[in-house]
Amino acid sequence: MKVMLAQVAPTLGDMTKNVKIHRECIDRAIDEFADLILFPELSLTGYFVRDLVPEVSLSLESQIMGEFVELSKRISIAFGFVEETGDYLFYNSAVYLEDGLIKHVHRKVYLPTYGMFDEARYFARGDRIRALDTRFGRFAMLICEDAWHPSAVYVAVMDSADYLLFLSSSPARGVGKHAISSGEAWETLNRMNAELYGCYVFYTNRAGQEEGVSFWGGSEIVLPNGQLLIKAPYFQEACLAAEVDPREIRRSRLITPISRDENIDLTLRELIRIYEERFEGKY
Repeated sequence: MKVMLAQVAPTLGDMTKNVKIHRECIDRAIDEFADLILFPELSLTGYFVRDLVPEVSLSLESQIMGEFVELSKRISIAFGFVEETGDYLFYNSAVYLEDGLIKHVHRKVYLPTYGMFDEARYFARGDRIRALDTRFGRFAMLICEDAWHPSAVYVAVMDSADYLLFLSSSPARGVGKHAISSGEAWETLNRMNAELYGCYVFYTNRAGQEEGVSFWGGSEIVLPNGQLLIKAPYFQEACLAAEVDPREIRRSRLITPISRDENIDLTLRELIRIYEERFEGKY
């Protein structure tokens, strides 16, 4: 399959403009014969939505969502948005559309509340991590902070995901040895997860500025052996695509069969023990 990463710079709260940006990127991806296009976290709204959450939210039955569903008959699409449910809860969500269907919705599980982040004040917390079957293989989507919790990636891989889709709105924080330290940290994490589990990692981060904060971009596709396939520029908007070969997954897992040898029974047993000991006040 051919995958396009859409490293966009959404305008905070301007749904009309952001929907237009998405459509333009999707049209470009179709023109370049891409099979899948992946956008960043909250790409339809901007990141620091705060009190705008109810105003920019979409239900899965909304007209805008329906338009993207229709486009998914031509290309598979994943993007981030504020989801409103029937019981008036709001989630930082990512949706996967394919063949004219909403195939999967992931609601961000881990809502950061440190430093400049205050997501738990505005969003409800997701309560599940599930892989999904697509026409290209088995995918799992995680949203930004989710990927920093080893248990989230572990659950996705144990649910037989071969491709990890990380949608991110990662701000530039700190100066690293060669680049922005938050960017270096993400690049290390992506390579580690790819090589450890023998999975492709599709990482899409946003660019641009918002509320005085810069987003470093640097979207990338990492091969299952941990090597870089493509890399977007730092800080700039970009759409770039690459061919992805599923045989790389087989090759990596033959060399390092970590997932094959994983002992889920042991993991469950020890986690239950730890949970019970903490619940009983032994810690």
